[in-house]
Amino acid sequence: MSPKNKTIQLIELGKMPYDEAVVFQEKLFHDTIALKRENRAQATNHPTKNYLLWVEHTPVITLGKSGKQEHLLLEEEQLKKKGIAFYPTNRGGDITFHGPGQIVGYPILDLDNFFTDIHKYLRFLEQIVINTLAEYGLEGTRSHGETGVWLDVGTPFARKICAMGVKASRWVTMHGFAFNINTDLSYFDHIIPCGIQGKGVTSLAKELGKEIPFSEVKDKLKVHFANLFEANFILE
Repeated sequence: MSPKNKTIQLIELGKMPYDEAVVFQEKLFHDTIALKRENRAQATNHPTKNYLLWVEHTPVITLGKSGKQEHLLLEEEQLKKKGIAFYPTNRGGDITFHGPGQIVGYPILDLDNFFTDIHKYLRFLEQIVINTLAEYGLEGTRSHGETGVWLDVGTPFARKICAMGVKASRWVTMHGFAFNINTDLSYFDHIIPCGIQGKGVTSLAKELGKEIPFSEVKDKLKVHFANLFEANFILE
């Protein structure tokens, strides 16, 4: 058994198209899996690394493995005219939008360093956002059977503020969460977000009536991430 490494390397990718970020993720993801395989085959004990990537995407709509094409309300040609890319992807979940004003976090963790439970992992990601929202006086909650973080669940005003979708292999994770901070929510009009009819989307700026600095939100997310995962961060 390799020693547990609870240090997470924080990597700021800045603004980046979705497909480039996937390539970046996949290299770290596959390198981690390869090291785990080598440890098993060679009976070695080299510790694996963990990463958290921060990125802000150029406008893109992504369709998860369980997604349905009919949840995209525009033809791909119409999307191109609006400057929105479209990608089917290998994460879990349905359809969502990524774009400017949204903090996207991609944890690439070897869960053998923390706990081997994907359900718990998703709940922890949700809790990080819920705890961050609480610092702004907002009550984020879960919606049964719908991964992510919501406001006013169980009312006609239920709205999603953070979408999630992950992939895992050999307990190594990729993809992650998309938290609407200063996002232009009109982009969501082109999809049925997460395939869920009749529920809206919102952003931190819309709820608070003002723009919020990205760096401030990231700092809060990072603190709650470190607390829940009992980890420490180092900056790349």
